Amino acid sequence: MTEAGRWRVRQEEVVDNTHRIQLSIAKLTLPDGHNSEQYVLRCPPAAMVLATNEYGQVLLLWRHRFVIDRWGWELPGGYVGPDEDSQSAAERELIEETGWRAGRLERLVTYQPMTGMVDHECAVFLAEDVAQVSDKRDVNESAAQSWISLTEAVGMIGTGEIVGAGSVAGILALQVRRLTGS
Repeated sequence: MTEAGRWRVRQEEVVDNTHRIQLSIAKLTLPDGHNSEQYVLRCPPAAMVLATNEYGQVLLLWRHRFVIDRWGWELPGGYVGPDEDSQSAAERELIEETGWRAGRLERLVTYQPMTGMVDHECAVFLAEDVAQVSDKRDVNESAAQSWISLTEAVGMIGTGEIVGAGSVAGILALQVRRLTGS
């Protein structure tokens, strides 16, 4: 591949910086030589978990997302802490948000949700051989949880009941894996 289409960053000025985000304005030179500016949002990595049970169902949380003012189903997950890796964060989030622990955990898919302006690496892990270790869950994380067949979860993406990028990516990645046997 050539460098002909590469956008060049001349300068990046931080507008706001917290423990969860860094917002900047990047001064760019485009491939055609024109100059431009673009906002850039950098966030710490996140880890999500697609827990499956012996019946082929996936564990989903029902929650309200105030930013889009919608209720929907999604996978448990959250930010990777400064002193942990994404797999450790996934294990922690699964227990904290659902009360279930993975017997086996493997990376299913890693993605960037909005590569045009956001740097926020997200990893979705597949949890198998899960066991319930607690019935205490954080009420701030979800209003309910349910085991739902993978086929139904895929359908819920189509109906808009599942809209979060991590949940969509994880569910579809597992569906592809099951259909292709890989």
